Amino acid sequence: MTTYKEIFGKQVKNLSSDPTLDTSTEGQIWFNTTSGTFKSLVQIKAWSAGGSLTTARREAAGTGTQTVGLVFGGGLPNPDTASTEEYNGVGFSVSGNMNTAREGHGSAGTQTAALGYGGADYSTPAIGVTNKTEEYGGSSWTSVNNMNNSRSYTSGFGLQTAAIAVGGNPPTATTESYDGTNWTNLSAPSNVPSITFTSASCGTQTAGLLFGGGLVSGGGGIATSNDWNGSAWTNTPNLNTARRRLGAAGTSTHAIGFGGYAPNPTYSQTEEYDGTTWTISSASLAGLIRPGGNNGLGTASAALTAGGQTPSAIVDTTQEYNSSLNAITPAVWSTGGAMVSLRKDNNVGGAGTKNAGLAFGGEPNANLSESYDGSSWSEGNNLTTARETLMGCGTQAAALAFGGSPGATVVSEEYNGTSWSEGNDLNTGRAAGAGAGTQTAGLALMGGNGSPGNTAAEEYDGTSWTTSPGTASVGRKQLAAAGTQTAGLGFGGYIPGTGFTNATEEYDGSSFSTGGALITAKRTLAGCGTLTAALAFTGQTPAGPNSVTTELYNGTNWSTAPSLVTANNKSGGTGTTSDALGFGGYVPNAAELTAETSAVTASTLTTS
Repeated sequence: MTTYKEIFGKQVKNLSSDPTLDTSTEGQIWFNTTSGTFKSLVQIKAWSAGGSLTTARREAAGTGTQTVGLVFGGGLPNPDTASTEEYNGVGFSVSGNMNTAREGHGSAGTQTAALGYGGADYSTPAIGVTNKTEEYGGSSWTSVNNMNNSRSYTSGFGLQTAAIAVGGNPPTATTESYDGTNWTNLSAPSNVPSITFTSASCGTQTAGLLFGGGLVSGGGGIATSNDWNGSAWTNTPNLNTARRRLGAAGTSTHAIGFGGYAPNPTYSQTEEYDGTTWTISSASLAGLIRPGGNNGLGTASAALTAGGQTPSAIVDTTQEYNSSLNAITPAVWSTGGAMVSLRKDNNVGGAGTKNAGLAFGGEPNANLSESYDGSSWSEGNNLTTARETLMGCGTQAAALAFGGSPGATVVSEEYNGTSWSEGNDLNTGRAAGAGAGTQTAGLALMGGNGSPGNTAAEEYDGTSWTTSPGTASVGRKQLAAAGTQTAGLGFGGYIPGTGFTNATEEYDGSSFSTGGALITAKRTLAGCGTLTAALAFTGQTPAGPNSVTTELYNGTNWSTAPSLVTANNKSGGTGTTSDALGFGGYVPNAAELTAETSAVTASTLTTS
């Protein structure tokens, strides 16, 4: 009898537990001696949610990978946009605008070396369809030599210095090649077989793939697929479903196409190309999405699409496609246990971690404290001084509460896990400020003692408070903080006489410096984390009283992160960027953030 090893070149392993990600290979079979079962790895193909764009858009262009991506331009209800956003694998941050707003444009390159060309700005009739070309260097766009042909809803692929543009409207069969300086119309044998627009495309300057789209002469969508070898186009097997305005990712020999419009219905379907044939994938987009032909990034195994249009709206949603041995569970906020007492009128103080949190103060139950064990809250002993808009830091068993109102108090208290005791006062009364650090190395940032508020920080050493020599650029209230005594971060808030702010300031133990601005200005928000990995969530924006948005700070920029289940404001926050806890405010239940996880997917085999 032929053995498994003779057939597949590997033997069945005896393992006491399932293998880890690092030790797993496709086709691996093992006998789990603990469960007494044979198992094998199963490849998973699935779309999952990623961090949303900061600005919803359709017919945008994209370059890069699933974890280092770039999305730029696109159509809004009115007008088209020139904005650019960078993706870090979790969420988006804002970068420099293009010089010309446009939608339906071609793209090539990477996150730090991108090319955008053609398209149309339909909100500016004087521009309309364009041949303008721009290069992106990682922070800003530069106008370079124009294409030979103005074209919108064009397709393309390649690098910033070696790109291809094909198709588009006004109708053209011409293929253009870019060498980093100039565009060149290629000779007649290089013409695309069918004049199309809104087609999907991927690949390199010498090995590309063009598929789907619409015929400029009219009709719905087409199923045609064409291969580019650097000098000529060749027909390849058709898609299974004709469609236009679809997305793409991958290479000429391994690609995926997804979403689209035919024009009715709008598709969520994904198809995979293996270099020979197209097959319908088991994975479908969440919702009926028209991504646009250049709004696909990454590979056929790890792709990204952002924005697009549904039958009813232009969207800001992001979806990641993965074909791997790992089942990926995206980061997500969930609803936790209900608090003993609702505190909804002014900010509550907090300390601890997601599974060992502490909440204290806040109106109308300004003297109460509660502890959280990861599932439920229990009431503890009261603060010695009832107050709202107070600050806090530390752990569940060693917390510090300081400042707050009525007025702008100097009172500081320590918690030992059982009871509160008053310690030495702050040097300056402050309310609606922010706190960071530990019970023995605490930091008080800004806050109000009138108008415009404090600009100085104070540090606590476990016994007394000392005023720092450094001052923030501007006094503000109702901000949030993260970090430690010597590596602190203050962000958002309200500047008296000015209004909401998105400003971020970093504190190094002696002085302040300017950090990256929040995407959206907020006040009465919550925060947690460190100087280089911070989270900002809930709060009030100029557009509305309660927010679901979350932003993630990497030490330089803020980016989008998963939204809360329920909008909230004036809440407290503690924990880390991967395991955060929100509490209080206008929501009776805690909010819990769980980080993205991945694990090998194993199937139990039947034996005979």
